[in-house]
Amino acid sequence: MGKITGFMEYERIEEGYKPVPERLKNYREFVIGLDDAQANKQAARCMDCGTPFCNNGCPVNNIIPDFNDMVFRADWKNAIDTLHSTNNFPEFTGRICPAPCEAACTLNVNDDAVGIKSIEHAIIDRAWSEGWVKPVMPKHKTGKKVAVVGSGPAGMAAAQQLARAGHEVTLFEKNDRIGGLLRYGIPDFKMEKVHIDRRVEQMKAEGVNFRTGVMVGALPKDSKVTNWAKESVSPEQLQKDFDAVILTGGAEQSRDLPVPGRDLDGVHFAMEFLPQQNKVNAGDKVKGQLRADGKHVIVIGGGDTGSDCVGTSNRHGAVSVTQFELMPQPPEEENRPLTWPYWPIKLRTSSSHEEGCEREFAISTKELIGEKGKVTGLKTVRVEWKDGKMAEVPGSEQTLKADLVLLAMGFVSPVASVLEAFGVEKDNRGNAKASTDFTGGYATNVPKVFAAGDIRRGQSLVVWAIREGRQAARAVDEFLMGYSDLPR
Repeated sequence: MGKITGFMEYERIEEGYKPVPERLKNYREFVIGLDDAQANKQAARCMDCGTPFCNNGCPVNNIIPDFNDMVFRADWKNAIDTLHSTNNFPEFTGRICPAPCEAACTLNVNDDAVGIKSIEHAIIDRAWSEGWVKPVMPKHKTGKKVAVVGSGPAGMAAAQQLARAGHEVTLFEKNDRIGGLLRYGIPDFKMEKVHIDRRVEQMKAEGVNFRTGVMVGALPKDSKVTNWAKESVSPEQLQKDFDAVILTGGAEQSRDLPVPGRDLDGVHFAMEFLPQQNKVNAGDKVKGQLRADGKHVIVIGGGDTGSDCVGTSNRHGAVSVTQFELMPQPPEEENRPLTWPYWPIKLRTSSSHEEGCEREFAISTKELIGEKGKVTGLKTVRVEWKDGKMAEVPGSEQTLKADLVLLAMGFVSPVASVLEAFGVEKDNRGNAKASTDFTGGYATNVPKVFAAGDIRRGQSLVVWAIREGRQAARAVDEFLMGYSDLPR
């Protein structure tokens, strides 16, 4: 423990933001990380608890008190080694993870939590700048071949772990670049794609083979989600060519809005809208790009994806942006003694909201209205919740103007075609059915086929995807070799 009284002497230090007018001019990251002095004081607040709940709050079980102490002592090299021992990609989580570890921090019972996420961010950025992030080569080659289908955080983590165990790994991605939803779902202003590209180069040096533009299974004839696959490979071919296959695709089936007027022009899924801007930022030309310039935008869905639509619309130059949430507005402060160490429900205002957005809670869309086939507005009604059931508030109907409606109500399941092509049994939510216990963990009903990440657990966090990718890699290593030295 670096400073025994640090948590009493220092207040939490937040990362800074560039001014709103400046950051709205581009799609670059705008978070200003901690400098060395700030990181030292932030790390000094860690209490080095005898039972560190932050470890359990973190899905990858980061060894948080240890790297906090190392940062306090300016031992940055050991800090990144400790961080990398549990997390393959802290530059992803240090930017876009909501930090359940901080909710579980012991200080959070009656004070502000330690800024664990900002310290993680500082550690990995320091490691890259110092040249400490290098390929980790396997001690020996096993002669076994593994196919990983899907290159999001679960697929990348699984591929990297298996390559380091000595297996020959090929990572298949249907899009034209590696990264999955990190690449085409997360806006660049939250995470620039250079962070993915650097990891891809590291993984190539470690022996991972990347194949982009390849759809496993039949190419879809019609998809509302942009798809850039140029070729396909059959599940039978993968099962023939590889000793094991891990399915790590995302939960890409967006929840729809079954109301009159849904088919009007100008009503789109968030995942039609967001990937196009990421493509443009990468230098590609997107014909007929969906844009919010000069439009009244309504985003239906109050989560992170909706917030991303808000930030992107503001950068386009929308006239107004309104975000709908079906649930009532949560309290600004949680009841900490009641909720700690679990993730609390409270009002969360994102950086995108601060850039300009009206937020409407407890509101439901009854109908989308339009003229000449194009959306012009929405008919809404206020709702209230009684005994767990939603009821409309009489006399609360209203009509709001809208030129662009973005549906960001979450994702219900993975695209079914991949699971069906392999013959993988699905659970009652449409996800791949595979348990996570230590005996045959992550294995599906199909021999040699495993599943991890959102395709197995449903829509979730990047940090959960990394955890499942790492654990699935260990399960596959045990399956192939009879034992594994990879961490659980």
